[in-house]
Amino acid sequence: MPRFPLSEPFDSGLLEVGDGNQVYYEQVGNPEGIPVLMVHGGPGAGCSLNGRGAYDPKRFRTILFDQRNCGRSLPHAADPSVDLSANTTHHLVADMELLRAHVGVEKWMLNGGSWGSTLILAYAERHPERVSRVVITGVTTLDHASIAWWYEGTSRFFPEEYERFRDYVPTEERGEDIFDLINAYGRLMTHPDPVVRARAAREWLIWEDAIISIEPNGTPGNYGNRPDDAAAAFVRICAHYFANAAFLEDGELLRDAGKLKGIPALLVHGRHDLGGPPKTAWDLAKAWPGAELVMIEDAGHTGSETFVAEVRSGIDRLTADL
Repeated sequence: MPRFPLSEPFDSGLLEVGDGNQVYYEQVGNPEGIPVLMVHGGPGAGCSLNGRGAYDPKRFRTILFDQRNCGRSLPHAADPSVDLSANTTHHLVADMELLRAHVGVEKWMLNGGSWGSTLILAYAERHPERVSRVVITGVTTLDHASIAWWYEGTSRFFPEEYERFRDYVPTEERGEDIFDLINAYGRLMTHPDPVVRARAAREWLIWEDAIISIEPNGTPGNYGNRPDDAAAAFVRICAHYFANAAFLEDGELLRDAGKLKGIPALLVHGRHDLGGPPKTAWDLAKAWPGAELVMIEDAGHTGSETFVAEVRSGIDRLTADL
């Protein structure tokens, strides 16, 4: 639930970012307030309207955007003919910089989780001078081992669901490792038959839901309960990114975390995050001078009431002097 009443945007639009792409953005709250950018997960999930109520609209200027080819951005990845070759982590970092300049912000606070944390780290390590504060929930850095764990390692806990996920892809197309299987799902998401595409999206999301199913907030359909076009874009973009190891050098984000020295940060992570084990958050906190890590004992990737309360109190601590 949002912390504050949802505000209507005082500004919104489609920003031309090149390569035939338009990125949707909106701003809520106080136009003269402390700027904070909400960075959504996925990749391909689109921004949540609840983000409009994450920060006090009297103190903050909250900026939300839909990353390339999802949400209200154009063209939309649900259309299998849309080319995703110009949708990489590097493109999204550049889009964020274009958006910052477009809305006239010198420095902004960044808030996001899961894939959003990966994108925040990639942006902040390239543009530390543009970042005032960081709040990350559910730390991910998407090195090769992390991706392999999420889409294969967790099969140790859910062997039945994993076999279903794997076996939807014909044996001859699975390849030799999990990255090949993920890539095969990406191909299925551009299949000419819409029934095949819809089934592939469903099988992918059933697997995602299985991974969070033992968490306190891991309600059935948490990932899968999306409209058809949103589900198709989500799965297609996820497969595109994860088959390509998020377009990052292996271990790059942890390696370069020292560049973030001097940027105050709050990292909140669930102890029972099966898909994103706590060691990633621990390693990032050790590599990031000045970052505060709070481990939540009753939460996983999807959070808990304790998790939400800690994020809110942490934001208050982090921004008290702004």
